[in-house]
Amino acid sequence: MITLFAIIVLGFFLGMRHATDPDHVIAVTTIVSRQQSVKHAALIGAFWGLGHTLTIFVVGSAIILFSIVIPPRVGLGMELSVGLMLVILGVLNLTGIMSWINDNLTPADGSHTMVHTHAHVHGGYVYTHAHLHLATGEDGSPGAPHLHSEPVLQTRWAGLLNRLGLYQLVRPLVVGVVHGLAGSAAVALLVLTTIRNPYWSAAYLLVFGVGTIAGMMLVTAAIAVPFAYTGRRFAQLNRGMAVASGLLSLGFGLFIAYHIGFVHGLFTSHPQWTPR
Repeated sequence: MITLFAIIVLGFFLGMRHATDPDHVIAVTTIVSRQQSVKHAALIGAFWGLGHTLTIFVVGSAIILFSIVIPPRVGLGMELSVGLMLVILGVLNLTGIMSWINDNLTPADGSHTMVHTHAHVHGGYVYTHAHLHLATGEDGSPGAPHLHSEPVLQTRWAGLLNRLGLYQLVRPLVVGVVHGLAGSAAVALLVLTTIRNPYWSAAYLLVFGVGTIAGMMLVTAAIAVPFAYTGRRFAQLNRGMAVASGLLSLGFGLFIAYHIGFVHGLFTSHPQWTPR
């Protein structure tokens, strides 16, 4: 029983530490640099961790249970995907494309209508009533009386999901999947050297993933604090910080790509790969 407890605690806290790896922090910084809500940033971190956990658990379990050996060129290719993803995130941020996507794919009010909700909290749940107001009539006259919808039961987290929108949730999920793909082999091999039972090893990966989700939620929330503060008070400084995060993502991504491609030999005839 003590051994099982030790495995759970170790896996959880190592997962939290894993969330603070430089490439992970840089990627989520680029993603949340336009966020002005700490709660939304934490939710984005949770979806990053969910994508990371999904890949770590599926690929890592396959390596552990079926003794799969990953060729050096394939392993280097998985790590290269992280560098390329950081480059893409940096370019999207610096060119303003990411901001444009956020503005156009994040739920917002229309120009001629105004939708708002009234929330009523009962027993930890939120009952929302949607109200639709027509801003102006066809001839410019005052809009018609507002319409009420039936109350909808949803949790507080469901409300956050609705306000963020599909794109804001899918993006960190995909980024997390790519990061998990690059690190799954190293984590699986490390677990095998410590835990001999393959089924306990697979369970460890799941606990490790839960710790990563928790750690990334804390990381993204902490990163979002200065962006949220400057976004409301110092717009110029906020834009500068967003540009800096894009430059950092682009530079670090190019560094990883060069290191994987030429130092470790992915683009040569003699690739050398050690899972890290």
